[in-house]
Amino acid sequence: MKNLSICLTPELIHLSDLKGKVAVVIDVLRATTCMVTGMAEGIPSITPVAQVEECKALQAKGYIAAAERGGKKVDGFDMGNSPFDYMEAAKTGKKVAATTTNGTLAISKSAAADEILIGAFVNLDAIISYLKAQEKDVVMVAAGWQGNFNLEDSLFAGAVAAGLEGEFELEDDAALATKVMYQAVKNDLAGFLAQSAHAKRLAKMDIQKDIDFALTLNTYKVVPMVINGEIVLA
Repeated sequence: MKNLSICLTPELIHLSDLKGKVAVVIDVLRATTCMVTGMAEGIPSITPVAQVEECKALQAKGYIAAAERGGKKVDGFDMGNSPFDYMEAAKTGKKVAATTTNGTLAISKSAAADEILIGAFVNLDAIISYLKAQEKDVVMVAAGWQGNFNLEDSLFAGAVAAGLEGEFELEDDAALATKVMYQAVKNDLAGFLAQSAHAKRLAKMDIQKDIDFALTLNTYKVVPMVINGEIVLA
């Protein structure tokens, strides 16, 4: 049987052997939600970069540049980290370059995996279906917050673990714990996550609509994947 493990923060990624496996990067609030949204709405590709300077260089080449640090848009860039910004960017037909506090870092740290998928609640079932069709072990990589554990990414990992039950063996306690946590709160996901540190942090920035959108299940049926440094549709 295939195995499923969960890395609760990129700071622990060195403990995971990614070779030969599928990595699913999760940054529900909000980077991977933005990426899934942008690809589903028609952005040709998104190039994730770890550093602001890299994003600025791509902006100079004609990319729409999205840069976020600490939940806020970085001055001098076209947009921040809102899925609604990505919807607007899709209308231009241009490629996007993106750097965020947590999500793009998690992507870069997952480079050793055979495949890197972009997961969020807005494409939960699409991710589960894709993974069921693969013959590889899976590592869920939660972006967390500045190196620490967070609730929303771990709950998404637990939702995937629950969806893959019977087809994957849970390889570590993190997979079991997040699955049990998700099953306990799935009927009031938004209410439970309203208590999370990052949701409270973002709510103070008056972007509740972003949070509500990010916690909506299965808005899209797409599976974005990192290929040659760009996020494209699988």
